[in-house]
Amino acid sequence: MPLHETLPRFMARVVEQALADTPVVLVNGPRQCGKTTLARQFSTSGRAWLTLDDETQMASALADPVGFIASHEAMIIDEVQRAPALLRAIKHSVDENRTPGRFLLTGSSDILSLPGISDSLAGRMEIVELLPFSQAELLGRPCGLLSRLLAGQAPQAQPASAEEPVLEQRVMVGGYPEMLARPMPARRQAWARDYLRAIVQRDVRDIADIAKIDQLPLLLRAAAQQSAQLTNFSQLAGQLGMDAKTSSKYIGVLGQLFLVRKLEPWFRNHLNRLLKTPKLHLLDTGLLASLRGVGSPEAARDRKAWGALLETFAYTELLKMLPLQDTPCRLFHYRDKDQVEVDIVLETDDGRVAGFEIKAAASVNIGDFAGLRKLAQGAGSDFIGGMVLYDGPRVASFGNNLYAVPFQALWTP
Repeated sequence: MPLHETLPRFMARVVEQALADTPVVLVNGPRQCGKTTLARQFSTSGRAWLTLDDETQMASALADPVGFIASHEAMIIDEVQRAPALLRAIKHSVDENRTPGRFLLTGSSDILSLPGISDSLAGRMEIVELLPFSQAELLGRPCGLLSRLLAGQAPQAQPASAEEPVLEQRVMVGGYPEMLARPMPARRQAWARDYLRAIVQRDVRDIADIAKIDQLPLLLRAAAQQSAQLTNFSQLAGQLGMDAKTSSKYIGVLGQLFLVRKLEPWFRNHLNRLLKTPKLHLLDTGLLASLRGVGSPEAARDRKAWGALLETFAYTELLKMLPLQDTPCRLFHYRDKDQVEVDIVLETDDGRVAGFEIKAAASVNIGDFAGLRKLAQGAGSDFIGGMVLYDGPRVASFGNNLYAVPFQALWTP
């Protein structure tokens, strides 16, 4: 049985809770990350299973969306973004019957960004984002890093066992089930090429009017070279002979498909010396490594490339933890005009702030905390801690809630 069908997804609990009190639940995320498998877990509760990847069902949904929705009292609709008119029909159905859990939807694009959709299910739908497997999910044990941080406790890192993959392997493979099943870099790169080709041929046409659709894979490869860096749309555009406005629009489409994400800058109003340029991250390091043509030996030799991969790896692992926390949190980056920076900043809805600096090295010194100390000054009493994540064996305190923390903390219970 394939890996993704045997490992439990931590977001299943979130979906279950949402179905208990919300009429419509949307599981949103990139293709091939396990959404369909997760949704099928809930198909035994009297919900009909319908997929818009089936051409007959797709044609029926387009021809008669109201009749399609009325055909069953409760249903699961897979890949709902292919027929946006269904969402309006669902709205009318829910307005007549607001029983929780009537509709479980999956989508491979950010459907709320589609014209006319954002308001149609407001107050009626909860969105659950599912990304490729986290390292903690692959080990079957939730990570305790953020819960300890938010509770004011010191971080912990469980020593790696001899049987576990080394850090480099975790980064290079990422979290897509198909990537996890392919140990050779060349085979992962082959899957990545086919995956991106399929997305361009099908999903892009469903969500956007793109004049030069053949340039999207090229743009994604160019974006992969800038992952974990400040976004320079002019530079991206120049590589492909397009203008900055067009490249920004196309990057937005790649974001809708959960391939890339902008990491916005963190700032407080009184901190007027901060740069307000976002960073760009791919949402899976296996895909990132494949797009950059990087295998494990090459990464070990090119420390700059390895550092970018590590930063994106840490960002995506933290991103997957956020929905599992009792306290709502968001991620940012920090950089001021003096070039002092923090790779990842976490801020809670009540204003508490923490920072994560990523270091591609086996040792940490006091100078590595310069950005975190600057962040602490800016956050004042709201600062709850900072960590330099590094490739070392143990947690070490540097005072004032600052720690050197092994990467293993990203999957330590």
